[in-house]
Amino acid sequence: MSDETYPHPDVVLQPHGPALVRGATSVQAEDGTVHAVERPVVALCRCEKSSRLPWCDGTHKVVPRR
Repeated sequence: MSDETYPHPDVVLQPHGPALVRGATSVQAEDGTVHAVERPVVALCRCEKSSRLPWCDGTHKVVPRR
């Protein structure tokens, strides 16, 4: 076994909000489309109502909670 470490993105789930992902180079959407990540931190939609899926556009703020 090697002593190599494998860098991985950090994911923080925001209460009633997006998943903040730090350190990713790409994100694969549910349909299999791979989106390049060009920012140090991106917000991924969890409410599935964003007009920019897989990215969060803030729509969760106006969607009634379940």
